[in-house]
Formats: sequence, C-alpha cells, structure tokens
Amino acid sequence: MGKLLLLGMLILSGCAAVPPTDMHQPLTARPVSPPSPPADGAIYHVGIAEHPLFEDVRARNVGDTMIINIVENTSASTKSSSSANHAGSLSENAAIPVGFGVRLNQGASLSGSSSNKFAGDGASSGTNVFTGTIAVTVIEVMPNGNLMVSGEKQIAINQGHEYIRFSGVVNPATVVGNAVSSTQVADARIEYKASGYLNEAQVMGWLQRFFLTFMPF
Repeated sequence: MGKLLLLGMLILSGCAAVPPTDMHQPLTARPVSPPSPPADGAIYHVGIAEHPLFEDVRARNVGDTMIINIVENTSASTKSSSSANHAGSLSENAAIPVGFGVRLNQGASLSGSSSNKFAGDGASSGTNVFTGTIAVTVIEVMPNGNLMVSGEKQIAINQGHEYIRFSGVVNPATVVGNAVSSTQVADARIEYKASGYLNEAQVMGWLQRFFLTFMPF
C-alpha cells in the first residue's frame, strides 16, 4: 500500500497541472459545416463556401482566425492623508455649604483636560506591461456584426509550462490586415499563467496560508 501511495505521489508531481482560467467563453471553435448543395444540376450556388473577390482576407465567420497584438501598458497611483485634532479643558471652583453660614473646603477646585489627535497617510501604485502576439479564433458572430474571439497559446520550456490566453469582442472595423490591437478589443481578458516546480516555488504553501489567516500578528 505504501509503495502504491508513493508511486501515485511521484506521478502527480511529474504532471504539470493546468492553471485555471477566467475566460468567459470556450478557447476555440470549429466552423459550421456548410449545407449540401441542392441537386439542381448547377455548378455555382450562392452562400456555399463563398469567398468574395473584392474584399480583403479577414476573419468574419465562426472558426476564422485573426491576430491579436497585445500592447498593454497601464499605470495607476493613489495617495491619501487625513488628520483630526480635538482638545478640551474643564476648571471649577467649589464650596460645600454645611449650615448656619459655615462652609467647608473653601477654595476647593476641580480641573481637567483632554486631547485627542489622529493622523493617517497612505499611498499605493501599480504598473503593468504586457506585450506579445497571439492568434485567436472567432467563437461567435453577434447580431450587430461584432466578433467574439478567444484563443490560447501553450509554451513548454524544460519542466515548466506557460499559458497565454485571450478573449474579447472585436469590432470588424478595427481589423487591419486580419490583425487588431488589444487596446481596441472590448471586454478583453488577458491571462499569463505558468505551471511547474519553478512556479510552485514562488507560491506560499497551503499550511502557511492557513496559519497566516488566523495569526493576529
């Protein structure tokens, strides 16, 4: 039993798990088979495997491919500060009447003061740069003519695997030479993930994450 468990662990450690994806659609699609031409004896039928002679070659139908030039360069920063100050004081002289015109503790006084001060300051910034090229497939042609595209590229280097995924909605008017920039793609989702022992070495273990969640300091 122990040998079988050890063998299973070795097999699992040798297999690179595919990282999950956040794409909102399939990563590829096959074109729909055209209907059989009617048996009317004609040679040419409109709409069956039609290729216009006076239009440029670009993706139009489900299963067609196009090139996405990924050119993403984003930068964001924020800074905030706040302060509050409150101060108060109290002073009172008191005499305790006893009776028959006699007073005790003449000249007794009560005084107090309080202050509260708060100051806070925070800042954050982030920069992301992603450039590359990926071929995608038309998944769906929308009623207004826009194209929903999606694609994946896998790269295996030694013991590691890299996955580049892209999906979004393309306006055919922005396609030039069957290529479009990622900055012109609506609802774009871009992923760059990796698997393998090199990537796992950079990830905190599940037990460390468990204790980090409950530790108060």
